[in-house]
Amino acid sequence: QVQLVESGGGLVQPGGSLTLSCTASGSIFSIVSMDWYRQAPGKERELVAVITSGGSTNYGDSVKGRFTISRESAKNTVYLRMNSLEPEDTAVYYCHAVIRPTILSARLNYWGPGTQVTVSS
Repeated sequence: QVQLVESGGGLVQPGGSLTLSCTASGSIFSIVSMDWYRQAPGKERELVAVITSGGSTNYGDSVKGRFTISRESAKNTVYLRMNSLEPEDTAVYYCHAVIRPTILSARLNYWGPGTQVTVSS
C-alpha cells in the first residue's frame, strides 16, 4: 500500500507565505512524478505544479512566479512553497503522485487526503 500525507496548510493573510509538504510511504519501487492540485469551492480541481523524477517542473498559469515546487528524493517528499498568497489561492490542496509500487507494477496514481489553505485578512 502507498500513502500520501500532506501537511503545512492553514490560515494566512494576503501577501503571506506557506510551505506545503507531501510524503509518500509504503511499497515504493520508483516515483515517476509528484505534483500538487487544488480545488476551490464550486470549482474544478486544477493543476498547481508538477515535478518529475528528472527534476523538470511545470506550473499552472495562475501561480507562475509565486509558487515553487521542490523535492527531497531520499525522503520521497515534495514541497510547495507559496509566496504572495492571494484570496484566490484559497482551496484544498491535494498531493498526487505517479508511482510504481514494485518492479513489476505499472504506473499507478495516488492521492493524498488534502490540506486546507485559506488566504484571508
